[in-house]
Amino acid sequence: MFTGIVEELGEVTAVENLGDASRFKLRGPVVTEGAQHGDSIAVNGVCLTVVEHEGDEFTADVMAETLNRSSLGALTVGSRVNLERPTAVGARLGGHIVQGHVDGTGEVLARTPSENWEIVKISLPADLARYVVEKGSITVDGISLTVVEAGPDFFTVSLIPTTLDLTTLGVKQAGDPVNLEVDVIAKYVERLLGDRAQGAGK
Repeated sequence: MFTGIVEELGEVTAVENLGDASRFKLRGPVVTEGAQHGDSIAVNGVCLTVVEHEGDEFTADVMAETLNRSSLGALTVGSRVNLERPTAVGARLGGHIVQGHVDGTGEVLARTPSENWEIVKISLPADLARYVVEKGSITVDGISLTVVEAGPDFFTVSLIPTTLDLTTLGVKQAGDPVNLEVDVIAKYVERLLGDRAQGAGK
């Protein structure tokens, strides 16, 4: 489990096409400290497994399903990525519960700068809109953010200078894809209420 608090801005150093998968090599001095084979690291919000680790770099295999359902397929050598290690049991939950299981992708629609923050508008797939509410939580490229406005096919977030400086959202421009993970609690509630309604109708 992750919390959506990005630990560092890493970089893709190599991409190997494996046919029905890809192998990424990524640099991240913070997240690779003490890393071992089989450990999990979130890359732009996608939970990946460490295959190899040497120095400040690690490699991870990404299957076709993940490439198709996330924006990782668009990464190239030199791409910057948000990196986070799983949260430790008993640690502070600085963001919200993040699984690292991307629900879909959105696209940066617009950026509106202000003196001390910036509003970013992001497109929202229709099947995810019901899980996104104003003042609720959403994960964008692995970053735990609070929804400012929730529209039928978009949402906005307000970014403080720290988020702009230390994550990929500081450089994403209109048209760039982003990974989205909605609040898993909302999905569980929907399923439970749906099952209850079906039971009441029998």
